[in-house]
Formats: sequence, structure tokens, C-alpha cells
Amino acid sequence: MGNLGMSELVIILLIVIVIFGASRLPQLGKGLGEGIRNFKGSLKSGGEEDPEKESEQKTST
Repeated sequence: MGNLGMSELVIILLIVIVIFGASRLPQLGKGLGEGIRNFKGSLKSGGEEDPEKESEQKTST
């Protein structure tokens, strides 16, 4: 059920074009790309900040 073939992807793309229109697709792609980039950046910076916060909490108690 999780396998999508080429025909299913084409049908999904056509439905997206009908719903949003061809002129809004670049804007949606750009927004999605920025969201993914911000998410990855927060994961990278979040991993670096956690040990510092834990060490600060240990020293303050």
C-alpha cells in the first residue's frame, strides 16, 4: 500500500495543479523548501544547545 508508482504520482500532481493552479505551484514549492530548511537547521542547532542547558542546570542546583 505504501508503494507509489509513476501513474499515481502523475495523478496526484494533476490534482494539485487543479486545486492550487499552475501559477501558485512555485510559491508552494519555495515555502515547502524553506520550511524543510528551517526544520533541519533547528534540529542541528537543537542538538548543540541541549548539552549546554543540561550542564547549566546541573551547576545551578
